Amino acid sequence: MFNIALFGAGRIGQVHAANIANHKETCLHSVIDPHLANAEALAKKYQAKIQTAEEAMSDPDIHGVLIASATDTHADLIELAARNNKIIFCEKPVHLDLERVRQCLDTVKACQVPLFVGFNRRYDPQFRRLKNLLGAGTVGKVESLLITSRDPSPPPVEYVRVSGGMFRDMSIHDFDMARFILGEEPCAIYAQGSNLVDPAIGLAGDIDTAFIVMKFPSGAMATITNSRRSGYGYDQRLELHGEKGLLTAGNIKENSVEFWGEEGCISAKPEHFFLQRYREAYIAEWHHFVDVMAGRAIPETSGIDGEQALYLADKALESLKSGKEIKL
Repeated sequence: MFNIALFGAGRIGQVHAANIANHKETCLHSVIDPHLANAEALAKKYQAKIQTAEEAMSDPDIHGVLIASATDTHADLIELAARNNKIIFCEKPVHLDLERVRQCLDTVKACQVPLFVGFNRRYDPQFRRLKNLLGAGTVGKVESLLITSRDPSPPPVEYVRVSGGMFRDMSIHDFDMARFILGEEPCAIYAQGSNLVDPAIGLAGDIDTAFIVMKFPSGAMATITNSRRSGYGYDQRLELHGEKGLLTAGNIKENSVEFWGEEGCISAKPEHFFLQRYREAYIAEWHHFVDVMAGRAIPETSGIDGEQALYLADKALESLKSGKEIKL
């Protein structure tokens, strides 16, 4: 049984706590959160301890740490865990500053501790099946990838101000998915964006609507469309076109019942948001991390993936500001 220290008792921390508790090989040993009421509620629910970061990192009974705390704490906690020889699961991003990410990864490498970065969409069963079918040669040589990612509603402007901006906060998942699906690194990126959803987001210096085009050495191209508002649920789709055909992964709906009548078809909306849409992905990525702790696997999504996704976000922002395609 692997004992886990969970950093962060907020919304995503609660998802991870349930997955830790539900896995036959892991136990939620302790919870660490500066908001004591949140930590106590989660600890009570799963019969876990309340610890400080220093206590958890030095605790010999803890085998792994799951970092789901505020973004600005991630890099420091990763380094502290690495120096204490804990196996590390960290929610994206490692940090919002690329140089700080690289410093952090150097520490992890020096300590020779496994680090898994939680780009959960890689573990979605639908997207994983599309990836596997591509690998089996179903559509032949890839020509284009379309990624659609739209949130149901914009976040509060207070969140926007500390998020690092749309590309680092939201599009970063799609940069990782493009790399994951196509299996190569892009060689050029071009981005355009607007503030159409909430004027307060623009006043905070950010955008809420974006199109991004990436070119890859194979000649394939990936287009990402992002919006902070959909109005009809969480819009998450992939379309992969190749020389032999097309692979698509559509939205997961709230239910699969459709009503057909004289005026057409009525069906359910897409799942409301990421907690519902990616429930299975969060479970699957935790199963993979347990395999890492048990020595049955190495991290499929490593610190390098976190670094590369942030690098692409930074270059997309450079393109947006300059109005030019950026060579990578």
